[in-house]
Amino acid sequence: MDKVKSYLLQYENALYKDVLPFWEKYSIDSKCGGFFTCLDRRGQIYDSDKFVWLQARQVWMFSKLYNEKRQKSKDGKWLDIAQHGADFLKKNGHDKQLNWYFSLDRQGRPLIAPYNIFSDCFAAMAFSQYALASKKEWARDLSLKTYKNVLKRYKNPKGKYSKIVSGTRPLVSFALPMILLNLTKELEWMLDKDSVEQTTSQCISEILNIFYDKNKGLIFEHTSPNGKHPDCFDGRLINPGHGIEGMWFLMDIARQTKNRVLINKAVKIVLDTLNYSWDRHYGGIFYFMDSEGLPPQQLEWNQKLWWVHLETLIALLMGYYLTDDNSCWIWFKKVHKWTWQHFADPEYGEWFGYLDRQGKVLLQLKGGKWKGCFHLPRALLKCSQLFESLSSKK
Repeated sequence: MDKVKSYLLQYENALYKDVLPFWEKYSIDSKCGGFFTCLDRRGQIYDSDKFVWLQARQVWMFSKLYNEKRQKSKDGKWLDIAQHGADFLKKNGHDKQLNWYFSLDRQGRPLIAPYNIFSDCFAAMAFSQYALASKKEWARDLSLKTYKNVLKRYKNPKGKYSKIVSGTRPLVSFALPMILLNLTKELEWMLDKDSVEQTTSQCISEILNIFYDKNKGLIFEHTSPNGKHPDCFDGRLINPGHGIEGMWFLMDIARQTKNRVLINKAVKIVLDTLNYSWDRHYGGIFYFMDSEGLPPQQLEWNQKLWWVHLETLIALLMGYYLTDDNSCWIWFKKVHKWTWQHFADPEYGEWFGYLDRQGKVLLQLKGGKWKGCFHLPRALLKCSQLFESLSSKK
């Protein structure tokens, strides 16, 4: 009990006294709207371009905090911050067909076309949570219309922007059902029950029947549409962070429906993935791996990334809470210790994102093109809530 409370205090202090103040102080563009995400170690801006993924994720994060922990913000600034980003995205983030751009310049002018549906997914997620916080009908409508566009584009997410020559080696990506599963749960409050169940069931089926390899116990990042593994870079690719993140999405769904079989299966996949991807020499989780132990295509394969470890902490803690499996707790303590020792920056606040294999800092940044105000605060919030539940359970 005392250890759980100690962890709870550690995660809450990091969230409310360290991480959120960093983004509140340095990321808000009061002149042009939206958020700066390219911030160096001290919070100084080194690029003013705005990436729609990260703009939307920050809107979601502050809306979520307002909806679930507003008592922690006495002045109500979290909703103001969410509105600041939501207004910027509403005005600049999409084309006339409601396809969301990948990036904008500081003023909000589009730089990179809407070549995939991930910007759309995070925009739908952001405006759903913002609609709950602000009670604004336009935000709800924008979220719902964007979600419907995602469903339309799901089977051909890149459309005319795809570089693949069709017919030679068809591949499907795990990222799509994983993100759609979580997105549907986020929008559940505004969707009809039948469509939620249908989409959720479809995503779970794809994850477990196409991307999960029972023999290896691993989630593959790309497969043939029938679940086969082409003998090529993409066909052998394992992305441990994605696989583990997807499993806590599954657990979250299964917790609602009291599906113990699905919970246990997700926990097993998390543990199997960790046993496969943990660096036994230096510690930490590899970024990419080849299922056959061959050289990966990604030159950064052995780097250690913040989001991979944070999603693992959520998955392990959720697995322990739901199953009492002591293996989850043992692994949680191990991953927690390595993660906090290597990623946290006690001198300037927030966390580093990119380490080399040995755990040394590669880039002196706190945000960039891919790292923003999302994975770290979300993990601190989710883990804090799970510690609260564990404390009550004990």
